[in-house]
Amino acid sequence: MKKLFASFVSTAKFALFAASFAAASHAHAAPACSSFVPDGQFPTLTNARMAPKTRLLCYSDFVVLHSGITHGPLWSAEHLTRDHLEDAKDMTRTNRFFEDDRLPAGEGATLADYKRSGFDRGHMSPAGNRWNPQAMAESFSLANIVPQNRENNQRLWARIETAVRKLASQYGEAYVVTGPLFTGAQLQTIGATRVLVPTQIFKVVYVPSRQLAFAIVADNTAENRYAVRPVRDLETQSGMAFPGIPANVAAKTNVSFNGNRFTVSRWGF
Repeated sequence: MKKLFASFVSTAKFALFAASFAAASHAHAAPACSSFVPDGQFPTLTNARMAPKTRLLCYSDFVVLHSGITHGPLWSAEHLTRDHLEDAKDMTRTNRFFEDDRLPAGEGATLADYKRSGFDRGHMSPAGNRWNPQAMAESFSLANIVPQNRENNQRLWARIETAVRKLASQYGEAYVVTGPLFTGAQLQTIGATRVLVPTQIFKVVYVPSRQLAFAIVADNTAENRYAVRPVRDLETQSGMAFPGIPANVAAKTNVSFNGNRFTVSRWGF
């Protein structure tokens, strides 16, 4: 596997206008997708260097901002409801990964990139949340996938996904954004396309009925390392903003994760 000796964040030097223009263009490009994000507001890129070659891809049950530089999603957003999660329990995984033909040649990952890479094809919007056959099939788009450590994907991250479903069912609904983080000057890649391997993976969860929001960030390794943090802290690290979450809610969290479920406490910390 190849090494990339500079973060993709420093590979493209564009003005802040480019990021603002791209975010505005995305918002107008796919109004049908706005139901998957709180208050119809998509996450925005506050780091202009992340903006080149980004494309908003709208699916029936989630929406992805894809990067032609990382060759994968920067984020994938979904709106979970109690009823849909009940329906999802009866769905069968298709496991048919595919290359999204809406992406220009060279921007998206290929099936060959993952072959013998040693990494799982890790869903950002999980297959386990999909509540109808079309949504299930679409979730296996490689535009919704990152190279994920196998132990992480099948153990810690699977427990986090299950815990988010429990939380959404408990309170009726939740908005969730999941994505990769790339930290450090030396990043690993896989395949001929050089798909960037995340150093960490995050989820942002917002529960409107409780005015509750938090981010959970896990290292993309076999070790059981994660942290629950305020959304505002993640915004500073990630170069993204989540404008649909009220500022006072994003600034704190009163949630802990015990390895199997999220526990909401009365007081923020």
